[in-house]
Amino acid sequence: MATTSSPPPAEPAKEAKRPLTPIAGPYGHPFHPILVTVPIGAWVASMGFDLATRVSDEPEVFAKGSYWLIALGLLGAVGAGFFGMLDLLNIPRNTKAFRTGVQHLLLNSAVIALYAVNLVIRNGRLDKAGAVPVALVAVSAVALLLLGASGWLGGKLSYHYGVRVAEEVDQAEGFR
Repeated sequence: MATTSSPPPAEPAKEAKRPLTPIAGPYGHPFHPILVTVPIGAWVASMGFDLATRVSDEPEVFAKGSYWLIALGLLGAVGAGFFGMLDLLNIPRNTKAFRTGVQHLLLNSAVIALYAVNLVIRNGRLDKAGAVPVALVAVSAVALLLLGASGWLGGKLSYHYGVRVAEEVDQAEGFR
């Protein structure tokens, strides 16, 4: 029975699997994917806190928590973005993987801008009930939707294009 196999990856694909610099994390263990959990977790939690301001007897507590979670997410995004840029710079130009990486970068930049503006505007601004204003919750919701789309592209970079993922020959070692 004949089996079909895909051709071996082109040399440019192998380039994108190796770190640009040891600072980006060792081969097969990039730092960017673990660092993105900080802004994602902080911003998802901030949405929960924003919604809690709408139903809590003490909305100011949740509003303050949401403010600090957004700030924490922005700090985490700077770190994650630095390591993501190191990975992007190692992807050969004029490839689908590079274009996907640029889309990922642009969406993340929009998310960061939305949260930065949101943070500045919400500083001390609550509605009459002490809750986060609906408009700012809506900005956060839009930012989270964009973040989800960007995360999907990040997954495509790793799982479809294999950026910074160990080569199949190295992966096969785990199945022997």
